[in-house]
Amino acid sequence: MSETPIPDHTVSYSDRDGQDVAVVEVLRTYAGDIADVWDALTNPVRLPRWFLPVSGDLTLGGRYQLEGNAGGTITACDAPNSFASTWEFGGFTSWLAVTLTADGTDRTTVRLAHTVATDNDHWRQFGPGAVGIGWDLSFRGLGLHLATGGGLDPEAEQAWDISPEGVAYITACGEAWFAADTTGGAEAGAARARADACVTFYTVAPEA
Repeated sequence: MSETPIPDHTVSYSDRDGQDVAVVEVLRTYAGDIADVWDALTNPVRLPRWFLPVSGDLTLGGRYQLEGNAGGTITACDAPNSFASTWEFGGFTSWLAVTLTADGTDRTTVRLAHTVATDNDHWRQFGPGAVGIGWDLSFRGLGLHLATGGGLDPEAEQAWDISPEGVAYITACGEAWFAADTTGGAEAGAARARADACVTFYTVAPEA
């Protein structure tokens, strides 16, 4: 299998509604026109092929639920250019904003910004990679789907994550998040520990 591109990464620190937050951004360009990439990102028939099954109302103001994962409310939609939603999981609410930009007629850049609270133990332990590496792997899956039109085998993908190729990819993503975290202003020692914890979480096989 050819080398999988590593998305661009950015971390910036600010505040939202009176709480400290980080904006974790992932950017990647795909072969494909903007209409097809938008459809892959928003069509409930296609989403399970590369991401997760989704239920609910995928329209402005509607509630959605990803199988075994987050749910939320769609707060903005400008098809085929952008959408935004809350991301509610594990007792936390964070915010997604996804923007698509056409690069000519046959390439599309996708930028995903995930805004998360930072004054909690989960952020202190895992940092931006806690959401970032998950989106890196999702963007990889989106690329495979757009290239083939087919669906991914979840068991094969889990096996790939802990294969030598998968570990190398996740480790490279962890290094990219470490660099983005420190560029965004994080202390290097804390950023290093967080990045390493994330890579370990994603690459250590669960006990049988």
